[in-house]
Amino acid sequence: MTRNVVVTGMGVVSPIGADIKAYWDGLSSGKSGVIRREYTLGENLSLTLPTAPVDGLETRIANLGRELMRADRFSQLAILAADEAIENAGLEIDDETGGRTACIVGTGIGGQTTFDNGYHAMLLEGKRPHPLTILKIIINAPASHMSIRYGARGPAFAISSACATGAHSIGVCADLIRNGSADVGLAGASEAVLSYGSLACWKAMHILAGETCRPFSKNRNGLVIGEGAGVLVLEEEERARKRGANILARVAGFGMNADGKDMINPAVEGAAGALSLAMDGVTVNDPHSVYVNAHGTGTLMNDPTESKAIRSVFGAGADELIVSSTKSMHGHLLGAAGGIESIAAILALREGVVPPTINYDEPDPDCDLNYAPNKAVERKLDLAVSNSFAFGGLNAVVAFAKV
Repeated sequence: MTRNVVVTGMGVVSPIGADIKAYWDGLSSGKSGVIRREYTLGENLSLTLPTAPVDGLETRIANLGRELMRADRFSQLAILAADEAIENAGLEIDDETGGRTACIVGTGIGGQTTFDNGYHAMLLEGKRPHPLTILKIIINAPASHMSIRYGARGPAFAISSACATGAHSIGVCADLIRNGSADVGLAGASEAVLSYGSLACWKAMHILAGETCRPFSKNRNGLVIGEGAGVLVLEEEERARKRGANILARVAGFGMNADGKDMINPAVEGAAGALSLAMDGVTVNDPHSVYVNAHGTGTLMNDPTESKAIRSVFGAGADELIVSSTKSMHGHLLGAAGGIESIAAILALREGVVPPTINYDEPDPDCDLNYAPNKAVERKLDLAVSNSFAFGGLNAVVAFAKV
């Protein structure tokens, strides 16, 4: 028998707020986490770019314990988010429930800071690699740390699908619970790639914004890289109600597919197909009550492609729904994007407030939807959808319904 899956906890570390309350305050007020910062490696390598970092976490990371102090930053951010999600859910994992608790937490790139520092030390300073280098860089490190930290002995693994990672992780974890392979799960993603080597590679692609991110605006000129983590606690609905959990939303749908066409250029058909799969079986009585948290990268190719995909799925109703890109505020968190953006979608659903697309200056005729330009919009919502479309043509969409 197929089981319903609900969200009972959320945890976030983002450039506009390093916990749920601060994150929502940032989202609803249109706060920008983008700053211009210099990144260095050794004495002679430096690069200055607009990025969206998370500052002020030193004490919280130090309190995670010795094992995590030695982990890469992407694992540390994931655990900070997971700790909050578990507390937020009032979840207790014991010997009995641990075997039915999953940890499906991914990343797009993994331990980039460890890579940078390790190669610099080996090649330019003649030092030996740190003995824990492999354990720090592997993409399953956050999922493994969570399993160990909380005693979760159910399915535990990482998904890595570039910018669709977070949405894939949430959708797959929901499927595991829906199909009976687990009763509860930690799901989401983390990313920490604000290092000289990583940013130099991104700059070489010529897709980074010169000043800031302007999704769907005619004068948009690229994305801004950020860092952070977003983790949800997912539960089988009957179990959650039995323990008296505060149910935040229901996972109403999940769709995933691949364009099968190009590593860089997105396809309308692929994005629309994933969105259509997520909406399969979801009743929309009033499109005005639907919010789409868009992938909305601010690049020339993504934004019109996504706009066309949304319109192709919702038809005439597309003029009634409301869309926004929170990347305009917190930057593009790559693999972690689907995690923190799903949380943004759920918060909008619960609060009845749609976060804005800030930095929106000029309408683009190829982007013809309501993007909540520059100011949050109060609106009663019944459904919130989070889109994630990745390099390699990988698409994942999660839909959340009000409970």
